[in-house]
Amino acid sequence: MNNLRVLIVAEHASLKYGGEAALPLHYFRVLRKRGIETWLIVHERTREELESLFESDRHRLYFISDTIWHRWLWHCSQFLPKRIADFTFGLVLRSLTQISQRYLAKKIVQEQNVDIIHQPILVSPKEPSTIFEMGAPVVIGPMNGGMKYPPGFCRENGLVNLGVETGRLFANLFNTLIPGKRKATTILVANQRTKDSLPKGITGKVIEIVENGVDLSIWKPKCDRTQEPVNLAESTEHTRPVRFVFVGRLVSWKAVDLLLRAFKYLSAQMPVELEIIGDGEQRSDLETLAQELQLNSDNKFLVNFTGFLSQSDCAQRLQSADVMVLPSLYECGGAVVLEAMTMGIPVIATKWGGPTDYLDDSCGILVEPKTPDLFVLNLANAMLKLAKSPELRQTMGKAGHQSIIERFDWEVKVDTMLDIYQDAIARYSMHSQWNSQEKLISR
Repeated sequence: MNNLRVLIVAEHASLKYGGEAALPLHYFRVLRKRGIETWLIVHERTREELESLFESDRHRLYFISDTIWHRWLWHCSQFLPKRIADFTFGLVLRSLTQISQRYLAKKIVQEQNVDIIHQPILVSPKEPSTIFEMGAPVVIGPMNGGMKYPPGFCRENGLVNLGVETGRLFANLFNTLIPGKRKATTILVANQRTKDSLPKGITGKVIEIVENGVDLSIWKPKCDRTQEPVNLAESTEHTRPVRFVFVGRLVSWKAVDLLLRAFKYLSAQMPVELEIIGDGEQRSDLETLAQELQLNSDNKFLVNFTGFLSQSDCAQRLQSADVMVLPSLYECGGAVVLEAMTMGIPVIATKWGGPTDYLDDSCGILVEPKTPDLFVLNLANAMLKLAKSPELRQTMGKAGHQSIIERFDWEVKVDTMLDIYQDAIARYSMHSQWNSQEKLISR
């Protein structure tokens, strides 16, 4: 296996960006840790971070620079709503980067005798890939998408929704013109929803595997969280407030406003605290809402807006938390759910999208998004249920932690990915031999 030679191609790779950006970084990190010959092509925006993290492997890192067209398109995109910009100018921008990556990747495949190319992101099943006919098998994904808001919860205006749906309608045409996904040796999807959203004409093998993983060197539970007996005195006397935490960007679809309303109800029942870790365009509005709900005032501060934290700082804060809450209405993945589970913390999340791939009754509570008012009430009831029971919190925390060890540790995920690589290489070799024989016969 150490003779394997892998080329990873991605839009970017970063721990600072959060979300999907971490995926290619972790594949590169673990493969190099195992001594596997690996190279990485990304946009130069993450150069400083990557060269700092992989000082001894700088010669394995390749960066694509912006052109004048990148800068012009980015400037134009600033005049549109974010999601419309992402489906229009953003798509063209990423395609330009991919075209540059394609030429560089072909060169590296020849010079380094690469066995397999892996394109972990972009994770959208609709977005076309330029990585095809590279002289080596191509694995794309895991992808995760095909999301819609729960009925009655849409937080985008009609123009944005129309633009998104129009973009999806044209996806098959885009993927016919730029057929990377249709021609890939292997396509990886996180769930059936994503599989159903793939462009038509996929010829490669489709495998289901969740896209996120956890770096256990960063996310470490307190030694006693999943081990020591529950303090029964705490369960009856509530000697300290129960600490809830939210981690994520402060944008409309994360529904932190609904969380604050649920927390208002909860705070009237028992001593509780809520820490909101993250930043974004809605922070000011949410801080105002917390004051209007009388959660924060001159005399009391039940909600703490911490702002953005690095992964290591965030892991430290989670060590003192009791429950993670993610009320997101449009969460394809939800890496924060896995990170909380790793810390031995039970999770309350919306029963919609990514969290349903990770959570079950053993390690958390999924709240059905039926109507906004009912969602707030049920979210508050779920929080109250865990707040009242340290025993249940500990039981769920243990189950979640064990699930991470068995399924989501990056070491385990890379073991699975190496099997996928070998399978793709074998099928690509057989297909190449078959094509060669066909050509000989036709002569």
